[in-house]
Amino acid sequence: MEPSDLGLLLTLDALLQEGSVTKAARRVGLSTPAMSHALSRIRDRLADPLLVRAGRGMVLTPRAETLRPQVQALVAEARRVLEPEQPFVPAKLQRKFVVLLTDYVLAVLGASWDRLLCEEAPHVALRMLPNTPDDAALLRDGTADLAIGIYGTLLPELRLRPLLTDRFVCAVRKDHPHIGKRLTLDEFVKLDHIQIAPRGKPGGYVDDMLHERGLSRRVARAIPYFHSALYLVAQSDYIVTVSERVANLFAEPLGLRLLPPPLPLRPYALSMVWHPRFDADPAHSWLREKLLRAAKQTASDTHVHARKHLDASDPNSGTAHRRVTKNRSR
Repeated sequence: MEPSDLGLLLTLDALLQEGSVTKAARRVGLSTPAMSHALSRIRDRLADPLLVRAGRGMVLTPRAETLRPQVQALVAEARRVLEPEQPFVPAKLQRKFVVLLTDYVLAVLGASWDRLLCEEAPHVALRMLPNTPDDAALLRDGTADLAIGIYGTLLPELRLRPLLTDRFVCAVRKDHPHIGKRLTLDEFVKLDHIQIAPRGKPGGYVDDMLHERGLSRRVARAIPYFHSALYLVAQSDYIVTVSERVANLFAEPLGLRLLPPPLPLRPYALSMVWHPRFDADPAHSWLREKLLRAAKQTASDTHVHARKHLDASDPNSGTAHRRVTKNRSR
């Protein structure tokens, strides 16, 4: 299609809507001879007369009648594309967002975020999916709109905004038979552990810290979900090293005892990540702003020196690496 074809499309729409060369010319601001010349070009292009004499007026040919609604729709769509964007009104927003996250995010921020969204945009839909090793790729190709997790080095074009910080505690059932008033490192390594591993990978920050001390632990169960891990701890003699905010939510209902870890585990930062194609999208910006507000309402306190990701190559403590790390196992 040549640029001049777009002009012919506007001319054709005027001719088909008015059924008159004179009226069509007036509609688009052309002279009658110029419109007649344009009609001649369109007739040659389409191999159809389009408008034919019928007494003192003109009528559309069958081909023209078929084209009339199609051309009108195309012109209307083109005009909408070129019109200034309408002011963003959340109450009118009808859109589905795909968000990658863990059940930790849903437990800590989900209710607050949902309430804020419903108050302003009741027709918005969220499809929440588990984080994957390919979060960055899913954001890049548009499969996901937003990802929430523990991220270190990312693809250079992605945007990252911290949401909250958290620290680790150890959780056991209140009547655990092998733990006294405090948890010692010797007791810690002798116990059977539950590892919260959203992606099912062995090892993690706790194991790295133990390895530095020439120690190791036995991971008896690796579980991808925070709530399920805490529930199993409440029914057994296992121990789990878990994020404090989610542990505090379930400690009382599940009858759990929370203890300081016998290792110097640093706090970490939870962030949201998105692709820059959405930087100027008012709906996406609104979604992110509501998540930030939910984090401020629910977890406004911060932890100093929070790590960006949970492995030995944290850029804050050692040599940075170039791969992406997300929600690494505890």
